[in-house]
Amino acid sequence: MLEETLTYYVRDTACKGFLAYDNTIEEQRPGIIIAPAWRGLDDFAKGKARELARLGYAVLAADIYGNGTKAHNDEEAAKLMTPLFLDRKLLQERIQGAYRALLQCPACSEDIGAIGFCFGGLTVIELLRSGTPVKGVVSFHGVLGNTFYGETAHTVPIASKIIGSILLLHGHDDPLVSKDDITSLQNELTSAKVDWQMHIYGNTSHAFTNPNANDTAHGLVYNQKAALRSWKSMQNFFKEVFP
Repeated sequence: MLEETLTYYVRDTACKGFLAYDNTIEEQRPGIIIAPAWRGLDDFAKGKARELARLGYAVLAADIYGNGTKAHNDEEAAKLMTPLFLDRKLLQERIQGAYRALLQCPACSEDIGAIGFCFGGLTVIELLRSGTPVKGVVSFHGVLGNTFYGETAHTVPIASKIIGSILLLHGHDDPLVSKDDITSLQNELTSAKVDWQMHIYGNTSHAFTNPNANDTAHGLVYNQKAALRSWKSMQNFFKEVFP
């Protein structure tokens, strides 16, 4: 298994992603971008990259904040995330940079998808909304709204032609996403004629894929059953969208 740091640039920002793929496979294979949760490119994201590489994909876990920056606590994470959350054009540019970088990887074909967790879920939704020709994106317990601590994001209109599909994996008890957030996104995707589906897991909160999530006060709780079901749904989705 090849694992290396892949440096790519977005504007003047050096981004240091984590690239992984099985280098014993000679032919090109589909690629998958991973958009990490709000603490940045951490061990959880790298672990998911390794899992996907073992499934036969070329994988790039993106560095959304740039310069390999990671948060050590939630306060730092909020400070890092907020500018990108509020400036959706900049967020799109950061994840599009990862798309271009993976596309240039010799092991990767032109068929690319993306997955994201929490803030990363929002990030891959924005990748699809931008009109970038990804085959499909999967949002795990994504942040689906446009407000954060009372501030409203400067959004970008959805592209006129979306070729990719989207799978939204969501916990019914997620306190960070309102019913209005869900309805608004569903209506936008429907109006844009996007091929979308949403799986909602009962008795499941935010961050349900992360074994270290155990903050019941803020609704961040690991759910093993939902984690396994959602990962299987993702695998089925990519088998469908990749030719």
